[in-house]
Amino acid sequence: MKLRNLIQFPDKLMRKMAPAFRKGGPLSFLHSTFEAFEAFLLVPDRVTDKGSHIRDANDLKRVMIVVVIALVPSLLFGMFNTGWQYYTALGTTTAQVGFFQIFWYGFLKVLPLLVVSYVTGLGIEFAIAQIRGHQVNEGYLVTGMLIPLIVPVTIPLWMLALAVAFSVLIGKEIFGGTGMNIWNPALLARAFLFFAYPGYMTGESIWIDGSSGATPLALLTGGTAPLEHLSSLAVPLEQLTEHASIWTRMASHFHIGVVPELPSWTDLFIGLVPGSVGETSVICILLGAAILIFTGVASWKIMLSCASGAFLMSLAGGIPFHYHLVMGGFAFGCVFMATDPVTSAQTETGKWIFGFLIGVMTVIVRLFNPGYPEGMMLAILLMNTFAPLIDHIVVAVHVKRRMKRIAAHG
Repeated sequence: MKLRNLIQFPDKLMRKMAPAFRKGGPLSFLHSTFEAFEAFLLVPDRVTDKGSHIRDANDLKRVMIVVVIALVPSLLFGMFNTGWQYYTALGTTTAQVGFFQIFWYGFLKVLPLLVVSYVTGLGIEFAIAQIRGHQVNEGYLVTGMLIPLIVPVTIPLWMLALAVAFSVLIGKEIFGGTGMNIWNPALLARAFLFFAYPGYMTGESIWIDGSSGATPLALLTGGTAPLEHLSSLAVPLEQLTEHASIWTRMASHFHIGVVPELPSWTDLFIGLVPGSVGETSVICILLGAAILIFTGVASWKIMLSCASGAFLMSLAGGIPFHYHLVMGGFAFGCVFMATDPVTSAQTETGKWIFGFLIGVMTVIVRLFNPGYPEGMMLAILLMNTFAPLIDHIVVAVHVKRRMKRIAAHG
């Protein structure tokens, strides 16, 4: 009986408080805020009372929670990797400090990013909901997690708060809120930081408390390995010399006669390399992808077509295909950003086209624009813009074919 009363306590408490927040109550101006907390704690009991409707146990809140769960492996590994990079820069081994000390250091560094992201974003969401008299949407549950994962751990907190405010206000609320936005809000926050404060996002190195380590993609535009050391690269010398023109253009652009020494493919796949918090470990990203695909939350067609587009474009030379998959934010963007159901293509054929073009555009930017080594962000934002056009063309083609069949049988 005590356990049952404990379980029912939140429901009884909310029902007791509800009249004060309803219309005519002393706290009616906080109606939207109360509903948000009620929906978060309890299963909503509101149902449609007329017209046709679909009964389903799934709703937006549950979909968002599944995405958050899929992001947890990348978040936890990002915390560990932050500590790993710090102690590695100090010349300390894991055996000397221990796993938990490494993780704890990263946890203390990443936690403020999460706090600032959620406090700023949800604060704006709640304020706008109150002003408009609307319900608070659950969409920021995912965006608030994504933003800290796609920025360097050393980003100043005030910059992060400014980027979050920009993404919520300009990227989402100005279009009408969750489900109405054109571009992925998390990527807009990253784009804002990249163009407003490029030195804190890309630079030559990602700084960790005074110690630095160049990210793999940063190495491609500011390498320090002499040309005669090419044989020691993880990328075979033969593959590089076959496409020497690309590397020559890169070297001449930066007035250097060097080609970077990249980490091994295994290190990139595991993720123990400098980079944004949640983008380094492909293993954790693939685990998240499995969760999203198994639950039907994300489209495997977009993920597969994105990798296919990158593979086709990588045949042009430069970096081998298997390196593109594990470098920078390609895997993270392919799994968690490109598959955003609001900003991606909606038609099944359109999803194949949408993902394929993202993969192609990413590799094009990486190979032919040495001033900007990571192309995933811009590729996704560009295809977000064209996603409605892709769907329109796909639907128009299907309608045209259907009309031809009707005319042929008429």
